[in-house]
Amino acid sequence: MKTVSETAREIPVIAETDILVVGGGPAGLAASLSAAREGVETMLVERYGCFGGTITQVGVGSMSWYRSADTVDAEGIGIEFETRAQEMGAAQGRPRSSRKGGVLLDTEMFKVVADKLVQEADIRPLLHSKVVDTVMDGNMIQGVVIESKSGRQAILAKRVIDASGDADIAAYAGAPFEKLPKNELMGVTVLFSCAGVEKGAFYEYLKANPATYRDWGETWEIETSGKEDNLRTSYIAEPFDRARKEGLIPADMPIVGSCGPVSETGGSITLNMNYMFGFDSTDVFDLTRAEIEGREQAMYAIKALKAYVPGFEKAKLKNFGMTLGTRDSRKIVGRTNLTATHVREEGRSDESIGIFPEFIDGHGVLVLPTTGRYFQVPLGVIVPQKVENLLVAGRCVAGDKIAHAATRSMMCCALTGQGAGVTAALSIKNNVASGSASIGEVQTALKNRGVRID
Repeated sequence: MKTVSETAREIPVIAETDILVVGGGPAGLAASLSAAREGVETMLVERYGCFGGTITQVGVGSMSWYRSADTVDAEGIGIEFETRAQEMGAAQGRPRSSRKGGVLLDTEMFKVVADKLVQEADIRPLLHSKVVDTVMDGNMIQGVVIESKSGRQAILAKRVIDASGDADIAAYAGAPFEKLPKNELMGVTVLFSCAGVEKGAFYEYLKANPATYRDWGETWEIETSGKEDNLRTSYIAEPFDRARKEGLIPADMPIVGSCGPVSETGGSITLNMNYMFGFDSTDVFDLTRAEIEGREQAMYAIKALKAYVPGFEKAKLKNFGMTLGTRDSRKIVGRTNLTATHVREEGRSDESIGIFPEFIDGHGVLVLPTTGRYFQVPLGVIVPQKVENLLVAGRCVAGDKIAHAATRSMMCCALTGQGAGVTAALSIKNNVASGSASIGEVQTALKNRGVRID
């Protein structure tokens, strides 16, 4: 590979803080809020112009679509996100509701919800700033280097929490990580919304064409526990099959997917209709191709919906997500690594930082939490190897691919974020490395914040 040499230069330090959280999605929000609420100075850095991550930037409106009457759900800050959004007029449904599907967040208004939470906790925010390197002293992380409109700058911190989603900071710092081959990674998606949908006619169509989770198996190879097979879902395939057969869309374009509810005003609906394989979200050329291909597929999807689905006759594109929806990329090698057995067989751990329902969605497995089963999430999955004072939260925590299909959920990302924030804060208070924080003290602090750990 041809290279160029970069001129050595001094990088100005624009901030110093006790805890620096990189990435403002559900994991990063949870981590920064939890650290700040323990009374430790905290800074939150985000590469986009808003906090909220997959909610606000991709456009996914539900952290808890898996929820049903018998779900034993995670507790703690993820529920607070739903509750606060509802209080601010940014959500439909009720947290802890027995209604299937949990709470639907207003993905635009959640930007304001996130702002308010950050401000109330006295977190120092920094938007429009991408981390491009780490500041290291041997194997100890001491901060990060960012690039922004203000140039190349540094932020120093006693503890860093990587909530980037792709384990970017861990990778820059030299922590071991794993990433599946490109052809085994979960698919990526460009979410989009339509306006002008006639709610009554569309709902009558869904009623006349009921779908269950068993129907997912017509598109992907899906293993279930059996109890999911007859549960209803908003999955739509028939109009796209017809469009391919009649030549309205390309015969090889694999458009299928699910939809959210139609809004009360404007006939707005969010659609998750493309699931594109063969893209590595740590490769900028793949990201570029996926964004363009996803938008093309979305336009074909709208064309088919307008032609064959009642209620969509006058529908038109409203917006695309701000960025690609990524499900799978780097995962750290942790002090503890979750396994498929742990998440499928109600795994327990003495170092639990929270519980999560038996919900698995990915890599050919679909298990919905309808029977009250759950597993415990160990502290060790957020502790990377070979780098001190770095913790990791969100979908890049340690585990095999089936475990990842559980921990990648936004509600579980909030759980690991809360665990990371509390652990980092207590390690500073006790003057120990982040990986050496007392699990007993961490668990006590989490329980005091409403987290169920057993």
